[in-house]
Amino acid sequence: MTRDRTIGAAPGLTRRSLIGTGAATLGLAGLARPGFAQTRDVALQLSWLHSVQFGGSYIARDRGYWAKEGLDVTLLPGGPNAPVEPPVVAGNALVGISAADYTAAAVAQGAPFRIIGVAMQKNPFAIASLPGNPVEVPKDLEGKRIGMALANMPVLEALCTLNGVALTAIEVVPTQYDAAPLLAGQVDCLLCWATDLPVAMAMEDIEAVTMLMADHGYALHSQTYIATEESLVSRRAELVALMRGEIAGWTDYAADPAAAARLTVRMFPDSGLDLATQVMQAERQVPLMFSPLTDAQGFGWFTPETVAANIETLALLGRDVGPELWDRSILEELHGA
Repeated sequence: MTRDRTIGAAPGLTRRSLIGTGAATLGLAGLARPGFAQTRDVALQLSWLHSVQFGGSYIARDRGYWAKEGLDVTLLPGGPNAPVEPPVVAGNALVGISAADYTAAAVAQGAPFRIIGVAMQKNPFAIASLPGNPVEVPKDLEGKRIGMALANMPVLEALCTLNGVALTAIEVVPTQYDAAPLLAGQVDCLLCWATDLPVAMAMEDIEAVTMLMADHGYALHSQTYIATEESLVSRRAELVALMRGEIAGWTDYAADPAAAARLTVRMFPDSGLDLATQVMQAERQVPLMFSPLTDAQGFGWFTPETVAANIETLALLGRDVGPELWDRSILEELHGA
């Protein structure tokens, strides 16, 4: 079980196909936005190996959106041995891609982080089952065998608490992160991400019923942008420039997910990425990242109400945080308050 498949998972997609991914980054020359005397080198720490999950960032680089801002952005891949938080704390990365619970845990240990943007408006955790024995609402979990990593028990407990489900009525079966136990009838459902195991099954022409936990009260910001308090003061112009490029890249991603998938496969030819799988993952990721809120306010937006919902879920996960963990000032500068 990889880091982003346990509680508070940092984002990720079909991991089996990504083993061995290199730390490739591409160079791109461009003119700086007027007012920037020279190009500045910064790094964006991703939360997992390269895949279409980060396609908006690849578009920002490929189409020169960062170059126009006077930035040369290095995209640092994550992975099981490359946690997001240390490079950001050390200043080796200006921004990291994390998740609200990981950030809360780091802050509890003294890290000076703030969440400055939210890419995934809906958390991708889901319960996957088969049509013959579906889990369509949380109450359907009672009497079922669920395959999952034991480290994710707080996630299941939170879902049950939010929906009045008897946890004792569910049989938890420790499994690896794979659809095989479900297909073999060893379990009735799986705790997974909506953007990977259901996609893997679909690529094999196997229909899955996917119950998104975010639709049943599990509010936890994922694929979040984190920066240090110091950077928000001393490197603010760079943060604004980096996030402006991100917004442009992800806007293009939403308009044409298939193009984002093609770019990803082209940029990382040695990563073993299957184009059809990347296209489907990109298409299923879009509704997690864009919503009526982002349509109205802009990519990455969050509100006091969405923050309050996150704080409630984080409390169920054993993380005590306040609204000060989120800082919307960069987004307000970019989108208008």
